[in-house]
Amino acid sequence: MGILYGLVARGSVVLAEHNSATTNATTISKQILEKISGENDTNVSYSQDRYIFHVKRTDGLTVLCMADATLGRRVPFEFLEDIHQKFVRTYGRTVLNAQAYAMNDDFSRVLAQQIEYYSNDPNADRLNRLKGEMSQVRNVMVENIDKVLDRGDRLELLVDKTADMQGNTFRFRKQTRRLRSAVWWRNVKLTVALIVLLLVIVYVVLAFACHGITLPSCL
Repeated sequence: MGILYGLVARGSVVLAEHNSATTNATTISKQILEKISGENDTNVSYSQDRYIFHVKRTDGLTVLCMADATLGRRVPFEFLEDIHQKFVRTYGRTVLNAQAYAMNDDFSRVLAQQIEYYSNDPNADRLNRLKGEMSQVRNVMVENIDKVLDRGDRLELLVDKTADMQGNTFRFRKQTRRLRSAVWWRNVKLTVALIVLLLVIVYVVLAFACHGITLPSCL
């Protein structure tokens, strides 16, 4: 499991979001947006059990995602940077006065596509390695989400296990197709090798026959 949720906001105003699993990430994310006041650019992560909320704020625009803790921080922040660039290129200065969820119809599909890519495509992490560690991620501060929300009681992150199982099933089917394809190609190569071997044997037999040479009885 990789990235489950993505959001783009101006201040506390959510402009677009996508939730790839049944979670209460929207509620928690809005509380985070309300708590992280100020206009300074920042990169920060908030932990909640085995999930982490990663936040990148640049020029007043905040991009946030929720990911499994096992994914680390490099891939999620590469995702946030990618989403930020795509959002700015698409909407420009219109984001300055846009109403809540004004871009959701169109950009939620972009979020869904990029969440799928950065969560499941192995090329995403290979590309990140080639680019090297992002300098701004090295100093990312990780805090517990209960502290930033100033809640005395524990805030539970609810994730639908059925949705997780569906995601795992999708990845299992994808891996099964890859394995089936690899086995098929191996069988094809083996068949070709056997055909080549038979052709070589036939050629040798014909060559001996043309020269009147009797083959040994063992052949």
